[in-house]
Amino acid sequence: MKIALVSPYDYPYPGGVTGHIAHLEENFRQMGHSVKIIAPSSSDKRAMAAENVLVVGRPVSIPVSGSIARIAVSPRLSGRVKQILDQERFDIVHLHEPLVPVLPITILRFSKSINIGTFHAYADRNLGYFYGKRILKRWFRKLDGKIAVSKPAMEFVRQYFPGYYNIIPNGIDYEHFSAEVPALPEFDDGRLNILFVGRMEKRKGFKYLLRAYARVKIQFPNCRLIVVGPRGRLSEEYQSVVEKSRLEDVVFTGYVPYAVLPRYYRSAHVFCSPATGQESFGIVLLEAMAAGRPIVASNIEGYASVVEHGTEGLLVPPKDVDALSAAILKLLRDRDLREMMSEQGRLTAQEYSWKRVSRKVLAYYERLLSESGPEPSAIAPRLATAEG
Repeated sequence: MKIALVSPYDYPYPGGVTGHIAHLEENFRQMGHSVKIIAPSSSDKRAMAAENVLVVGRPVSIPVSGSIARIAVSPRLSGRVKQILDQERFDIVHLHEPLVPVLPITILRFSKSINIGTFHAYADRNLGYFYGKRILKRWFRKLDGKIAVSKPAMEFVRQYFPGYYNIIPNGIDYEHFSAEVPALPEFDDGRLNILFVGRMEKRKGFKYLLRAYARVKIQFPNCRLIVVGPRGRLSEEYQSVVEKSRLEDVVFTGYVPYAVLPRYYRSAHVFCSPATGQESFGIVLLEAMAAGRPIVASNIEGYASVVEHGTEGLLVPPKDVDALSAAILKLLRDRDLREMMSEQGRLTAQEYSWKRVSRKVLAYYERLLSESGPEPSAIAPRLATAEG
């Protein structure tokens, strides 16, 4: 089967959608399929070719829903898109965020393959969808299949574009995060560690965790807050707050390489994600669960879809510092509860391994191909019989 995986976002720049695509590509190739990634890139085309990426357009940074989207907005992509589609003749063109301008829409315009769209986002509203839905419906109708990564993501997009959506979740690299790696020695000193992993964006709610930690530290002095994420303006502001308030045992690590990240999870006793909303899924929660760490997180739809309150962790109302600090204290004080949630979390996280998720996506491809009639081209898949 010949498969194209399309990203609207700058491929070398780390993000949930590009990571999702990279894992699908790896697993599909391991199953014997021919796969190409089509995406804009801020890196050299030759470097991207080595990663199996066909580059279309250069990205620019645009503020969207409290974050920054690095997308190609040039209208002059048609020639390159037509060249790729004519040359490759894909059986499946799988577009991630298929209605994000401009690359996915350009591909939908010219694609004669089976077109599948995966919708990742969740927010209170989308002004682009609201004001542009009359135009976007034209391209939405070219989707032969539609996937949403969670029920919240499905409900969000369906209010603008009604229809049937197959829910197939994001995956995690379960083997990577569940590996028995040692804790980092600098954090293995008898203190109980609270871990935060994520970009410093307002919607991640870190300021509420910082306030909660200040209260926790008074009642449970033998603790530490570890903050993992790229440095930027907001992280510098938070570091300044920590210094001015003389809040002890707060460690800002900056960016941590993917290969080292499991050791940070293994160093933690509680993982905390106090996001305020606009999360369609809980990837960082699942990574922590794979590492056997109990969760304290906001009770928002995207997180509640992967964590059951009282089972893998504790869910609290967003922006509620009292509830957040109480939940952290409860887990720090109760080792048996942490261990119970740790075991359950590992079992839950297994269900989201990329091997399992990739097979679900592939089964959807095969169903749509069988319904369309034509035989898939070129490379016959070596279908795995194990569940993975």
